[in-house]
Order: sequence, then C-alpha cells, then structure tokens
Amino acid sequence: MRSLFHPAIEDVRPDAILHALSDPNRAAIFAQIMRAGCVDACSALATLGDRVIPKSSLSTHFKVLREAGLIRSARNGVEMRNEARFAEVEARFPGLLGAIVNAYASDAGCDAMRVPAAE
Repeated sequence: MRSLFHPAIEDVRPDAILHALSDPNRAAIFAQIMRAGCVDACSALATLGDRVIPKSSLSTHFKVLREAGLIRSARNGVEMRNEARFAEVEARFPGLLGAIVNAYASDAGCDAMRVPAAE
C-alpha cells in the first residue's frame, strides 16, 4: 500500500492552507477534526449539516487537508485515523487557522465552531 504524504511543518505554506480551507466543506471537516483533536473514521465526517458528502469527495477533501499540512492521517485497518496539526501550524503561522475557522463560524452563525483566542 502506498504511503501517505505529510509535509514537514517547515514545508507547510500559507497558500496551501488558504487553498485547502477555501472550500467550505473542507473548512467544516477541518474544524470538526480540530475540535475533536482526532477522528478515527473518515465516515464520521461524511455528514455536514443536512449534506452528505460522497466517499470519493470525502477522500479528496482529506487528501487536500493532509497535503496542505493541516491534518496527519494514519491507516487503522480499513479506516483512516485523522488528527489536526493545529498546534504545529499555529506555532508556524500564529492566528491564521483561528481567523479562517472563526470567519466561517461567523458567516454560519455557529459559535460552537469558533477557535478560542490565544492568550
């Protein structure tokens, strides 16, 4: 089985992050993973509000998030375990992820999605 690409934190670029989170579905998926810290099954994120994301689209979304350096994925049997790389990315680009996720939360009127401000 082919290994998954995960960029080193030094290779993560802001334009890749902006591209990955420019899609509202990917931003919502990332926000859910970020809040949970880790998600053991990709299929747990297949439903966003009243929308169901097809498995093929979900795989593409995870690949874009992973290759942008936003998540780390590991095979766990037939499922993928995904964890947010929020702390690493936040250390490299302070405030970037919070600003993007909070902007989506404001547009959606969803305070539960917000990232707390750094102290």
